[in-house]
Amino acid sequence: MIKEHPDHHDAELVLRLYDLRREAVMRQSRDAMLQFLPRTWEELSAVMQLGHPQNAAWRQVSSYWEMAYGFARHGVVNPDFLVEGSAEGLVLYAKVLPHLERMRKELSPTAFQNCEWLVKNSAVARQRLELIQGRIKKMAEAR
Repeated sequence: MIKEHPDHHDAELVLRLYDLRREAVMRQSRDAMLQFLPRTWEELSAVMQLGHPQNAAWRQVSSYWEMAYGFARHGVVNPDFLVEGSAEGLVLYAKVLPHLERMRKELSPTAFQNCEWLVKNSAVARQRLELIQGRIKKMAEAR
């Protein structure tokens, strides 16, 4: 069930999500995941191991965005409205996407299901994802 039109409740929720992103540890985790650019499955799967130095950041950021995008999937907030101000989760999704099938097969069959739903059900999310994928490709080439 998709919430068709945003209202003041959507605005309140999006503002609250934004506020939570400013918390100090969350900000550090977001920075770490924005800089994280896995080139291979091995690099991606390594960060998912509990002993990896960036594992806590991975868990915090990936679960945060899955929770936020789950609000749209379950009809709590309008998906287009949410992603207009909260597309950062799509950055992590774009980095994972080349390995998502393997991740689901080997580690978690439900990995990034809310993000995937958002992209399939929001034209705004699809457009943003395409832009993000282009930026990530350029970043990878610059390495």
